[in-house]
Amino acid sequence: MTMPEHRIFAMPFAKVYPLYVKKAERKNRTKEEVDQVICWLTGYDLAGMQRQIEQENDFRTFFAQAPALHQNVGLIKGVVCGVRVEEVDDPLMRKIRYMDKLVDELAKGKALEKILRK
Repeated sequence: MTMPEHRIFAMPFAKVYPLYVKKAERKNRTKEEVDQVICWLTGYDLAGMQRQIEQENDFRTFFAQAPALHQNVGLIKGVVCGVRVEEVDDPLMRKIRYMDKLVDELAKGKALEKILRK
């Protein structure tokens, strides 16, 4: 028996993106910083990411069309929503958790250099 697919996979990135921005802005971070960490993770440029938002692509499509995950994603470790990101089995869910983790770190005031694993 296969597990039913997680509903976030079919959720439009455009619905979650404003929540990422709001979360960061509540902690005095900027939309530009959110864009920077998402683009770093996915390889999208701003125009490409904007197209994903305008087309209301779901997370599956968003990551399937992402130019290239950053080579340092393996350095993203830690807990998000009570789950260790490096232990998430499903490849798509792991990518979504990576993005959650980066936005979390931004909201927690971590320096961009550290978030971008430089």
